[in-house]
Formats: sequence, C-alpha cells, structure tokens
Amino acid sequence: MSAAPAGLRRLAPWLLVAAVVAVLDQTTKAVVQAMLQPGARIPVLPFLDLVLVFNDGAAFSFLAGAGGWQRAFFIGIALAAAVLIVHLLRRHPGERLFCAGLALILGGAAGNLWDRVVLGHVVDFVLLHAHGWHWPAFNVADSAITVGAAALIWDGVFGHRAAGPDGRRA
Repeated sequence: MSAAPAGLRRLAPWLLVAAVVAVLDQTTKAVVQAMLQPGARIPVLPFLDLVLVFNDGAAFSFLAGAGGWQRAFFIGIALAAAVLIVHLLRRHPGERLFCAGLALILGGAAGNLWDRVVLGHVVDFVLLHAHGWHWPAFNVADSAITVGAAALIWDGVFGHRAAGPDGRRA
C-alpha cells in the first residue's frame, strides 16, 4: 500500500469538517437571504437579531469602501491560506486540536471565499447587541474561523508538546 492513500485517509476527516462548515455556512446564508431583504432585522433574542447585510470588505468591514480591488486581494489571501492549511493538515494529521482549528478556519474561509467569487461580497446575518452597542454582523464562516483561531491559540499555549529550542514542536 502506498503512502498517498494512508496520508489521504488521515487528512480526510479534517477536510470533511471543513466541508461541513462550508456547507452549513452556505445553507444558513441561503435561508437568511430567502427570508430577509437587505437591511431588514428579525429579533431572535433580546441580544441577537437576524439581519441581511453584504460585506465587501474583510472582518469588521475592513477595506469595505476600497473601490473594488479588495475583492481580488481577499480571494488571493483565502486561496493562499487554504493551500497553507492543507499543507499543515497533511504534516500534522494526528494533532487533533491543531487540525480541528485548521479545519474550522479552512471551512470558514471556503464559505466566505464562495461568497466573494460568486456574489462579489460576503453575506452576514448574525447581529449581537446590548445596551445600544452592536457587534458587526457576521456569519457561520466567521464563527468557525474565530473558534478555529481560538483552538490554535489554545493548542499553542497549552498543547501536549512543548516547542524545542529551534521553535519546532518535539
């Protein structure tokens, strides 16, 4: 048996997690777009509304008004990140928390990448608010990226293996 099928078998669960995140993200966006007109709000909880907003920028609408060049820039970043993440998943398939974090980030990046390529903007729909304060609207992909980043930080700080003198994990 060659190494490629074994490597693919170890990589497959993480790619499946990423695919589930991307499908869940796209499904929720489709449901919200079918329910709401842009700018409309549906209160769900005292601190949570469903909204429909389109984001041409990145997190917190960073570069949203940059004139259009940012679309290609963010598509390029997402593609480069995906390549790097798949490389890291292939190198560390047994590091569960590390790979789970990477898989969540990959799935979230794929969900938002799809929006940018197909729609030209990212669909956001979750709005948290309290006492007049509003967090910028976000989506399932953004949530997965955030949880994935937190998992990577947790793994980096409290991971089961310490970094050696060369900075690499033992």
